[in-house]
Amino acid sequence: MYTNAEEILPRDLIEQIQQYIQGQEIYIPKCDEKRLGWGERNGAKALIRERNRTICRKYECGASIDELMAEFHLSYDSIRKIVRGSRKKQLRSKKGI
Repeated sequence: MYTNAEEILPRDLIEQIQQYIQGQEIYIPKCDEKRLGWGERNGAKALIRERNRTICRKYECGASIDELMAEFHLSYDSIRKIVRGSRKKQLRSKKGI
């Protein structure tokens, strides 16, 4: 999104910036503490986390990897990674790690 510096920045700061760049667009990144992680703004991360929990529950209840592939439109390797990741988390929590 383009914003004219003269509309938001003090004149002396504009003059300092002009010592480095003039008449060009520059990108000013957000501060780290204000930057959201992937999928946090639009809820995609939460949706994928819930989808993965559902996959693990169905697998534990006897659904095959082929059935889960068809239902969730994911590859064999993707389903295996989700299921294996869940198993590893369960083992770690049982061991107190």
